[in-house]
Amino acid sequence: MANTIHIKRAYEAPDDTDGLRVLVDRLWPRGLSKATFRYDLWCKDLAPSTALRTWFGHKPQRWDGFRQDYLKELQTPEVQQRLKMLLDQAGDRSLTLLYAARDTEHNQAVVLADVLRTLQA
Repeated sequence: MANTIHIKRAYEAPDDTDGLRVLVDRLWPRGLSKATFRYDLWCKDLAPSTALRTWFGHKPQRWDGFRQDYLKELQTPEVQQRLKMLLDQAGDRSLTLLYAARDTEHNQAVVLADVLRTLQA
């Protein structure tokens, strides 16, 4: 299993400690070139549903509702299996979840990292 789970904006420079770099947005980050962006996996299937993402709109006042609904989406057996597979893919490397949102506290990677850390335990 992964030693450490990090979250990082996709626009930040890669680092040697990133380990497995996984983009967890449903949409490709604006302004990033697919040819030059360094990532190992793009897990659209782990991103919030389009309806939930649209409703949230990155409005901090909707954070609690977003978090609760996203946690429900992450509880399906298929998604739980995918999360475990992701941890297995990371092996003993760190796992870095990449996201494009400007808000570093209210985004899906924060929720996803918590869920992955719980699965590791």
